[in-house]
Amino acid sequence: MKRCILIFSLLALTSCLKKNKTAVDTIVTNATIYTVDKDFGTATAMAVSDGKIVAVGSDDEIRNNFESSNVIEGKGKFIYPGLIDAHCHFYGFGLSLQEVDLRGTKSMAEVVKRIQAFQKEKKSNFIVGNGWDQNDWNVKEFPSKAILDKYFPNIPVVLNRVDGHAIVVNSKALALAGITKDTKADGGQIEIKNGEPTGILIDNPMGLVFNIIPKPSRKTQIAALLDAEKVMFDYGLTTVNDAGLDPDVIDLIDSLQKAKAMKLNVYAMVSASPKNIDMYLKKGIYKTDNLNVRSFKMYGDGALGSRGACMHKPYSDSPEHHGALITPVIDMKVTANRIAASSFQLNTHAIGDSANTVILKVYKEALTGKKDRRWKIEHAQVLREQDFDYFKFGIIPSVQPTHATSDMYWAGDRLGKDRLKNAYAYKKLLQKAGVIALGTDFPVEEVNPMLTFHAAVARKDSKGYPRGGFQIENALSREETLKGMTIWAAYSNFEEEEKGSLEVGKWADFVIYDKDIMKIMESEILEMKPANVYLKGAKVK
Repeated sequence: MKRCILIFSLLALTSCLKKNKTAVDTIVTNATIYTVDKDFGTATAMAVSDGKIVAVGSDDEIRNNFESSNVIEGKGKFIYPGLIDAHCHFYGFGLSLQEVDLRGTKSMAEVVKRIQAFQKEKKSNFIVGNGWDQNDWNVKEFPSKAILDKYFPNIPVVLNRVDGHAIVVNSKALALAGITKDTKADGGQIEIKNGEPTGILIDNPMGLVFNIIPKPSRKTQIAALLDAEKVMFDYGLTTVNDAGLDPDVIDLIDSLQKAKAMKLNVYAMVSASPKNIDMYLKKGIYKTDNLNVRSFKMYGDGALGSRGACMHKPYSDSPEHHGALITPVIDMKVTANRIAASSFQLNTHAIGDSANTVILKVYKEALTGKKDRRWKIEHAQVLREQDFDYFKFGIIPSVQPTHATSDMYWAGDRLGKDRLKNAYAYKKLLQKAGVIALGTDFPVEEVNPMLTFHAAVARKDSKGYPRGGFQIENALSREETLKGMTIWAAYSNFEEEEKGSLEVGKWADFVIYDKDIMKIMESEILEMKPANVYLKGAKVK
């Protein structure tokens, strides 16, 4: 009888314990979870419901308090918050997947071969290509229209340099755009040799050509966004900051997300044209669970590789060049003051030291008396020593570590030894600002965020060069780098309360890796790809 009573009591207790457990959608156990909270702690398990984290702790804590029909057995794997690319061109990357890929080409002859292969398949009547970089060629000079005219005399050809700040076009494209030796080139350059355009356009004049490129169909736009999203998930990116979008693309992203056709989180920077500023200042900040439209993207100058970055002193390898501001200073001030009077954020492209000086001064003046605005300098690539202190005033540097390891081969030629010391100075920027947001600028660089991680901590390229690291004093620690790709990037978007770390109440955006990126050898970082990726608790890879 006593035995029966004991068994009954145990059954009743077990039943009671089961009833006291909270049912959730998903339980994750037996993993090393880097929460990236304020203590940079770890846990082994977490519970997820309605797309959000409801508990984080040990296996016993989670198992004893929660139950679910969907248990993810971690098997000792490593979990991190979903990765955020703080500066990229997501839509542009998607469009590039529909065009000629010129990345990695070693000569203009190879460029022509790729165009011919593309044309054989697509039979397009207007050719657009992306990604050439003369610095990767044996002859490190800008190409000209001559070779394009030879092989494509009757079809307009427009080829974007890897940094998006220079193009080479053929004579057909120049004619359609109405460009001659007499065309004005404010805020950029139309290269002229022997009294005629060479086909090279830098910065603002490129717009004359872009105006004649046929607009992509809605079908092409949708394909671009969805094709790009697949690549993001494959690499563990759950949020992207698209640095410069027009309203029609933002609306398309919103409609695809609402239709559940697109899941990726997008932080959209609206291209800062007067028309767009008027529209969004009137509409106000727009935010859903997947889309955040609360910032404008302004351009200060061009890129270093095409000598469009605006410098205080001439380029060391081209004494006649200073680069140029794309946006006149008076327009920068008007734009900054209008946005400062609203709740929107302003994010400005600045590469050269002169551009950075101008924009930092404009920011400080516009933000006087205003707190927690989190305006960003996108790239913050070359600075004067005295300008670093501007970042103490709540201005956030948004940088791309792979730019340092891509540019290091020739950046010294452009800048000279003295200026190079304060270029790609990520550690120094972090020390001044307290936070740093990390991205890639893809498709200028590769999408892979592990290249970002490796470049930030090792200051080496994918081949392990240079042995001691490029200006290693500006390397970031692994903890700083992970924060820059998660919680600090989220903070820079005003989203730190909902993502960027794995804490109770935040979205269950997380990536699972087989190895620990915080401890593996530097060379192993480059081989890492996530085994699984979850967005709002749902598996997307």
